[in-house]
Amino acid sequence: MNKNQSAVVLLSGGMDSCVCAAIAAREHGAEHVAAMHISYGQRTEARERESFNQICDRLGIAKRMLIENRSLAQIGGSALTDNTIAVPESGHIGAGVPITYVPFRNAHFLSAAVSWAEVLGAETIYIGAVEQDSSGYPDCRPEYYDAFNQVIRVGTKEGGIEIATPLIALRKAEIIRRGLELGAPLELTWSCYTEQREACGVCDSCVLRLRAFEAAGVKDPLPYAARVAAHS
Repeated sequence: MNKNQSAVVLLSGGMDSCVCAAIAAREHGAEHVAAMHISYGQRTEARERESFNQICDRLGIAKRMLIENRSLAQIGGSALTDNTIAVPESGHIGAGVPITYVPFRNAHFLSAAVSWAEVLGAETIYIGAVEQDSSGYPDCRPEYYDAFNQVIRVGTKEGGIEIATPLIALRKAEIIRRGLELGAPLELTWSCYTEQREACGVCDSCVLRLRAFEAAGVKDPLPYAARVAAHS
């Protein structure tokens, strides 16, 4: 419905952002989609960057931007960016926002995407934020994006850019099914917080992903550590 209107998609290389990129390519045409990937000192940044490029290749997205934002690693406070803080296994994550939360990360990402959208003349920014079946991050809630859209309206030259969160109300299994319908290359995605060759299978991101594939009735194509595979 938005053919020929350009869009920017924030593509981490994970499952949700991959499906979001497939939606953007379907709605706008891949030639009108620009993909942005941001490395921020996370443990698996090389593997995520590899997934980003492979997903773009598969979806036919040629316009890409890779950004390094080292401020989040310098600020710290998250197990994803500070190697002195252990990434907990899913069963050991307590109530409240987990230590894998990167403080206000999505604001950094969205700010860069809005800047690029202004330069490109893009009207939509896609982000694969998910509230259901997530780790409880505060910057994945609908009201967060409602507020950010208001910031864009008053803080950009023409105010016509809007953030789209097409997955935010879906369960993870529904996202997998949607991805399969769209032909999203889920086998190229990477979700693990800690490992870059075989997914650990025990961090919160891996466990949520494994549960979602099981609920969707589909085998997860990622390689997992033998100790996990033996019990899956």
